Amino acid sequence: MTLEDLDGLCRERGFDLDDNKKSQLKTYMDLLLEWNEKFNLTAITDPNEILEKHFYDSVIPLNSNITGKVADVGTGAGFPGIVWKIVNNDLDVSLIEPTGKRCKFLDEVIHRLGLDHIQVFNVRSEDHAKEFREYYDVVTARAVANLPILAELCVPLVKKNGLFIAMKGSSGMIEHRNATHACQVLGIRLENALETVLPGGDGRYVLYYRKHVATDKKFPRNFGQIRKKPL
Repeated sequence: MTLEDLDGLCRERGFDLDDNKKSQLKTYMDLLLEWNEKFNLTAITDPNEILEKHFYDSVIPLNSNITGKVADVGTGAGFPGIVWKIVNNDLDVSLIEPTGKRCKFLDEVIHRLGLDHIQVFNVRSEDHAKEFREYYDVVTARAVANLPILAELCVPLVKKNGLFIAMKGSSGMIEHRNATHACQVLGIRLENALETVLPGGDGRYVLYYRKHVATDKKFPRNFGQIRKKPL
């Protein structure tokens, strides 16, 4: 995939990559490859695959319902949060990442790209929820954990009537069925399930959950409890 290919796919989804956005994405990729030589940021190092499996994969969930304050839980090297901010500069993005070295990388990308209204929180999501409980319009996560665990990490951050967006692979609907109890307990309902395929053939599901009631304050539990006994 080339940047022009990515631009065409973004246009199909209603987003135009102007020259500045393309330049920002190119710089982002260059920084990712440079820093990846020192830190383990990604196993994908071919530029064409980065464009497809990181950048385009990040764009897939974007639509007109994603507005306001957005949190990306376990963002890693900035996917999807930084890509969302580049493609839609109107978003106010929080990148939540517990690993300090990755946070340094994220800060460098933000500085080099001249992005504003985006900040990095070097913290676990369950600790972030102590200060930012039910604060965000949209909370997303990509390749972090199975859905019952992921939902408990993310949903307490979502305000009532807000969106939790889980980015999943081809087994997304299986994970959804396994998370039925978690969804009920946390106060979310599946609003839409987007099934798609990357140009290279990898299957993807984007699961959009609407939060219809406030989450019980006993959630999230500490991560040890969440992992030991998922909802």
